[in-house]
Amino acid sequence: MKNKIDYDDFYERVGRTNGWNFSSMNVVSENIGWNFYEEVVRHTRSSDLLLDIGTGGGEAILSIAEETLLLVGIDLAQGMIETAQHNLQSTGGHSNVRFLHMDAEKLHFPDCFFNVVSSRHSGFSASEVFRVLAQGGIFLTQQVSEHDKSNLSVAFGRGQSFGIQPGTLMERYKHELQIAGFRDIQAREYNVVEHYATPEDLMFLLTHAPIIPDFGKVDTDFERFQQFVNEHHDEKGIRTNSARFMITARK
Repeated sequence: MKNKIDYDDFYERVGRTNGWNFSSMNVVSENIGWNFYEEVVRHTRSSDLLLDIGTGGGEAILSIAEETLLLVGIDLAQGMIETAQHNLQSTGGHSNVRFLHMDAEKLHFPDCFFNVVSSRHSGFSASEVFRVLAQGGIFLTQQVSEHDKSNLSVAFGRGQSFGIQPGTLMERYKHELQIAGFRDIQAREYNVVEHYATPEDLMFLLTHAPIIPDFGKVDTDFERFQQFVNEHHDEKGIRTNSARFMITARK
């Protein structure tokens, strides 16, 4: 599993330079199972209060700001929140959006405050989410599966979930949600082919996301990168895979 302490510095650095904005990359994922924030919107009413955990630079939730009465994004990395604040101002500002520096393990909100809570590619506390959700509220989380970018992990001999059995994290989260008191817990997965148009696109991903821990700091990394590009290039680009799971749960 990812070690939060090991990743703190990475998220701070990336937060200040990029947030989670990967819009500059030319990448195509074939037949993905869903768009996470479209799913969030589908479960959100205009009168709802929505909390987004691990909001990063706020790029995703700013795109759905008009769908809810109040939207609060939190992140443990101060750098991410600074980028989110900048992105908020760049859009002209949304009066119903707040970004706060906060640990998901200790949410500073009243009980039963939010109607919807979302968390994409970020850790969360099932008991804290349950506490701040109103009765009947829904929690949605999307996470990266252990076999995501599996050919990259093999090529580099390391990865953020290298060697962990696929499904381990999903089953752990389902169990934690059940223990916290959630009902109607449902999970689904997808594992699809993904192509990066150029080596620069793939390099941007590896530099700004923790796919390969400490990418570029190992002497052989760039040699392995070039070899990977050569071996996994086809007419559509550089081939890897995108594996995700999503869990929804009701209070």
